[in-house]
Parts: sequence; C-alpha cells; structure tokens
Amino acid sequence: MSSSTTSPCQFCAIAADTAAASRVYEDKHVMAFMDTQPATPGHLLVVPKEHARDLSELAPKAGARLFRATHLIARAVRASDLPGEGAILFLADGAAAGQEVFHVHMHVIPRSKRDSFGSDAVWAKPPRAELDRVAASLRAGLSALTEVTPLRGLSSGS
Repeated sequence: MSSSTTSPCQFCAIAADTAAASRVYEDKHVMAFMDTQPATPGHLLVVPKEHARDLSELAPKAGARLFRATHLIARAVRASDLPGEGAILFLADGAAAGQEVFHVHMHVIPRSKRDSFGSDAVWAKPPRAELDRVAASLRAGLSALTEVTPLRGLSSGS
C-alpha cells in the first residue's frame, strides 16, 4: 500500500497502522478518520485503503465503495450530537484542484447555520451556448472512456 511516488503516502501509512489517526469507520476497503486540520468540528476524511494517486488511478469499484462509505459518514454526522444540519462532500482531484495529499480522499465537512466556514467562490452564469459547448466537450471526454456511453451512463459490463 505504498505510494507510487518517492515519498511515503501518509494515508497508506494510516491504512497499514504505521501512522496514527482518529478513526471513525473502517471496513475491508475504506477507512474514515478525523482531519487533523478541520474546517469545522467533525471534519473527516474518507479514504480507500488501496493507493490511488487521483481519480484517474481509482478503479470504478473502489470509487463506488468510497462514495458508499462517504454517504454513510455524512448520514452519521447528522445523527451525531455535533452541529451538522448538512455536510459538504469535497474531493480535490489533482494539484490544480487543491489536492495536497496524493491519495484519493473525500472530505466530509459538517455544516451548520452557525459555523464560520465559507467560500469565496464567484458563481458565474454563462450563456446557454457556452454551457452547450462545454457539455459537448465533456460528452467527447466520456466517449473516450471505454466503460461509459454519454447520456446513458455506465455500460452493463462495469
């Protein structure tokens, strides 16, 4: 479970029990543990045990397991006594997206109306023609993937 890079992967070390983590959930394929720099109380990470640097390296079944565990953890946040009327599910894929630890992981960030967590994002409203152009580009990208048929989803063989 080591990283494909020259430096050891800290999430692989947690999976191998050679690094400490405040674990919340674990099964054969996935683990969830507290983020050491939480944005809000209860902020945690859901991580596949098998190393995948980014989404391009993550097997589809591993992605499904990751999201299934993330869904479970997000529901647990609401059932806990933490302030969490909702949650942000966040996955940064690649350095350009802000990924800092190069082992796929999903953030579950509990949110309440009273927390101070915020976003400085500017939400643009492009014209329909631009949305259509971008949609066509994405459909072409989907067509390049062997397991997906655009507008139909995953093929039955996946």
